[in-house]
Amino acid sequence: MIYVCVPCHNEAATVGVLLWKIRRVFEEFPREYHLVVADDGSDDSTAEVLAPYAKVLPLTILRTEARTGYAATVERLLRHALEQTDRPKRDAVILLHADFTHDADTIPELVRRIESGADFVVAEGTVTGEPERAYRWVRRWAPLLVRRTIAVPEVRDLVSGFVAVRLVSLRNALRQAGDRLLTTDGWAANAELIGRVARAARRTDTVPTTLRYDLRQRPRRTEPWAAARLLWRTGRALRLPRPTHRPRTEDGGDGAREAA
Repeated sequence: MIYVCVPCHNEAATVGVLLWKIRRVFEEFPREYHLVVADDGSDDSTAEVLAPYAKVLPLTILRTEARTGYAATVERLLRHALEQTDRPKRDAVILLHADFTHDADTIPELVRRIESGADFVVAEGTVTGEPERAYRWVRRWAPLLVRRTIAVPEVRDLVSGFVAVRLVSLRNALRQAGDRLLTTDGWAANAELIGRVARAARRTDTVPTTLRYDLRQRPRRTEPWAAARLLWRTGRALRLPRPTHRPRTEDGGDGAREAA
């Protein structure tokens, strides 16, 4: 089972279309999948938009009346997927955003990497369609602000919010983290997620994708310099041990998995 998890706040203009696009992706790339949308206290028509999709798609809607924030919403989604699975070594979760920034057509390649033995796959984005120079600059250089303390050698885009995780690795990451997996928010939470899951994964891969900010239908919520300051503080305060992965074999697997 592939759990496709979508954090959502006031995304009425795009979330329904995104769900239908994901459905078309899986029609062309047949895999067992289930959609999970976490509606984080939306006060627009998001709930009304989602309701009819629950009748025609394999969809679960998690809703909170009060807004809890991006990181809490992501953690709620990930924990829900873990609660639903009975095959954590085979099943995986994919996390992507509801605003069209992330390209659903990247999903098949994320799944293929999981099926080929990766435990964690990060979609590394190239920004397009963002008119503000400051935002483009911060998004490009944001990984450098946390790279020294959230070090994942395989991953350049440490603030990507578009990832796939084998559920057994997610379970191990949650156990290592304790009460909370994510203690930061925004782009810093994306970096923290990558740092924590990579520690629990035996193999981490990346795939390229395009970030389509020109398709977003609502005002941007991230102020670039505020995001940069939060990443800088996170990079100084949050110190995660560097992941230690087993060497991969020539066919792309890893020795421990082959032996198992």
